[in-house]
Amino acid sequence: MPVRVQTEDFDLTTEVAALRTRNPRIGAVACFVGTVRDLNDDSTVETMELEHYPGMTEKSLEAIVASACERWPGIDVLIIHRVGKLYPLDQIVLVATTAAHRGDAFASCEFVMDYLKTQAPFWKKEKTEAGERWVDARVTDDAALARWGVEAGNQTKK
Repeated sequence: MPVRVQTEDFDLTTEVAALRTRNPRIGAVACFVGTVRDLNDDSTVETMELEHYPGMTEKSLEAIVASACERWPGIDVLIIHRVGKLYPLDQIVLVATTAAHRGDAFASCEFVMDYLKTQAPFWKKEKTEAGERWVDARVTDDAALARWGVEAGNQTKK
């Protein structure tokens, strides 16, 4: 299954090993692991709570995988995204891609992460010393997605 949304942590080594066995023709694996930062917007983060819409979120992530596979035929993709209460240094997300060559593995991994940051329906609430706050989308995330020819809020190519 290329997409999982879960509360439990994941093991990078185990997940990448399983992904590698799905296609013996791969020559490259690229991975991104996102973690909870202990500082955001000059405030100490005590916890982060991630919420999602079950069913809708998985479909959105599957669409991201399909878009990446269309752009880079022959790649394989794994997305694991955690939800629930997390603490600084906890793993949030794993994006791993495999390809015949490193260029496609790196590019597709970066594309999936850029796409996920703006298109996947997750909501983050941080608890800081000043109280709780929702984390707003960043303009830099929209700019990262735009370089792939995709506008924020629009899941089709330009």
